[in-house]
Amino acid sequence: MPENALYFGDNLNILRDYIEDESIDLIYLDPPFNSNQAYNVIFEEQNGSGSGAQIEAFDDTWHWTMETARAYQDCVEAGGEVAETLMAFRRMLGETDMMAYLANMAPRLVELRRVLKSTGSIYLHCDPSASHYLKVLMDAVFGIGMIRNEIVWERSQPKGHATTRFSNAHDVVLFYGKSEQVAFTPQYEEHDPEYVKKFYKYVDEETGRRYTLGDLTNPNKDRPNLTYEFPPGSGVTRVWRWTEERMMKAWEDGLVVIPPQGEVARLKRYLDEQEGTLSTDVWTDIEHLHGSSKEMLGYPTQKPEALLERIIEASSNEGDIVLDPFCGCGTTVAVAHRLNRRWIGIDITHLAVNLMKHRLQDTFGVDVREEYEVIGEPTDVAGARALAEQDRQQFEFWALGLVGVPPAGQTGKGADRGIDGKLNFHDNAGNTHQIMVSVKSGSVGVAQVRDLRGVVEREDAAIGVFVTLEEPTGPMRTEAAAAGFWSPASNSVKANGEQVSVPRIQILTIEELLEGARIECPYLKHGSRGFKKAPRSKRSGREDRKLLEE
Repeated sequence: MPENALYFGDNLNILRDYIEDESIDLIYLDPPFNSNQAYNVIFEEQNGSGSGAQIEAFDDTWHWTMETARAYQDCVEAGGEVAETLMAFRRMLGETDMMAYLANMAPRLVELRRVLKSTGSIYLHCDPSASHYLKVLMDAVFGIGMIRNEIVWERSQPKGHATTRFSNAHDVVLFYGKSEQVAFTPQYEEHDPEYVKKFYKYVDEETGRRYTLGDLTNPNKDRPNLTYEFPPGSGVTRVWRWTEERMMKAWEDGLVVIPPQGEVARLKRYLDEQEGTLSTDVWTDIEHLHGSSKEMLGYPTQKPEALLERIIEASSNEGDIVLDPFCGCGTTVAVAHRLNRRWIGIDITHLAVNLMKHRLQDTFGVDVREEYEVIGEPTDVAGARALAEQDRQQFEFWALGLVGVPPAGQTGKGADRGIDGKLNFHDNAGNTHQIMVSVKSGSVGVAQVRDLRGVVEREDAAIGVFVTLEEPTGPMRTEAAAAGFWSPASNSVKANGEQVSVPRIQILTIEELLEGARIECPYLKHGSRGFKKAPRSKRSGREDRKLLEE
C-alpha cells in the first residue's frame, strides 16, 4: 500500500481489494446525505472569473435498485448485529430511498471497521435527516458504547430559511472508536471575548499582558511540609501548593501578587499562556464555506479545512494514515498532507480525482506530484478502452483532464453537437478566446470532425480539439487541415516572442496524450485544468517551499 494515494473507483471495491486489515489510524467520511439534490461543480476561467460551464457532479440520492437489494442481501446473509439492524430498518422503512441509503452504507461501514486500527477513530459526517439511523447502524457495526461523541457543527448560516418549523442550521459528526483505547489529543478554541473581559481584567503595566489571579492554596489541608507563613512576617499561614523555596522564587519573578495586610497571596495567570477553552461536542467557531471564502473551489458539499484540521489533530499523530472514502474535492487529503499525515483518498468520479490532483499542486507546488500515487486511472490505451466500455462519462471526464479542459456542461443551446469540453484563454493583449473539445471513445469518422469544425466556426472559437481513443482516418486529418490556422486578430500579439499561428482543428489520440502530447496553443498555462485555484500553503513544521511564479 503506497504512503499517499488517490484511488479512482467504488470505495467498497477499493477497500476490499487494496486496504489491509487494521492499517488505518483515522477515517473521516462525508457521504451523500440522501438530500435529493443534484449538485454541480462550477469551473473557473484562467483569468479567475466564474465560468458558465457547470456539470452534474453526483446525484445525492440513493434508490432501491437491484444493486441495492444485492447489497442488503449480502449484509443480511452475513448475520450478526448489522443484519438484525438492517432487517429492522426495512420493516420500518420499506424499500424507500432512505432504506437504500442505509443498505449501501452498511457494507462500507463494515469494511471501514475492518481496516481501522484498534486504537483508531472514525468520524461520520451527516445531517439530521439521516443521523439517527446512521447512529443506530454505527452502534451495530462498531458495538454499543463505542460512540465517543455526537458532535454538533453549527453553521454560521442556516441551510435555508423555514417558516413552518425552525431552520436547519447544523450538521452532525458521529465520532466512534474501534475500542475504548483510542488515540485522542484535546483541542482548544479561542477564549470568548466576553470571558476574557470578565475574567482576565488585569493588565501588567510593564508588558501590557492580560492576567487573572489564581489560587495558591492547597486543597489538601494535611500537608505539614507545605504549611508555612507567606510572605514572611505577614502573619498569613496557609497550606500552599508549592514549597516555600518555589514560592519565594515566583514572588521574586513577579508572578505572585501580595494583597493588602491579612489577605492571601495570589498567582498571576497570563492569558497568552493559556491554551484556550477546551473544545466540547458543540462546535460554533468554524464557519461554513460560502462564495467569498478563499478556500471555496465550487465543489458541492465542500467542508472548511478548519473542520478537518480539528478532527485530524484530535485523533491522529504525524505519520499516521488518514482515510477518506468519499473524498470529493480533497479537503481531508489536503489537510492531512499539510499536517504531515499519510493519507488515502477514494472517489468514484474522475472529475473529483482531477480536482484533487490540481488542489494538491496548487496548494503545495508541482513537486507534490512525486509524493503520492494515483491508482485506478488508465495508464495505457488498453486501460482507457476498458474505462470507456465500463463508463463512457467517466472516460470523458478522464480524457478532458488529459487535455486540460473542464467539461462543457449543459449550456441550454442544444446545438453543440458533441462538444464535451470548453475553456476560455487570454492572449497577451488580454483578449478572450475559446477552445472547444469533442471526446470520442468509439468508432470515428470524418463527419464528426466536420461537426466540430462547424461549431468552432459558428461560435467563432479559436481552436477545436478532437480527442479520440481510436486512430483517426486519412479523411479526418484532411478535414482538420482544411480548417486552416488560427492567429490573434492583431498579429502583433505574440507568445514567447514569436508570431502565433496554430492549427484551428487539432486531432489528439489517447495514446498521444498518454505520451505527453498537449493542445497546441502557447497562451495556455502549463497544467491548467480550468478548476478554481486553491490557495497556497505549506506543510506543518517544514521549511517553506519555493513558490512558483504565477
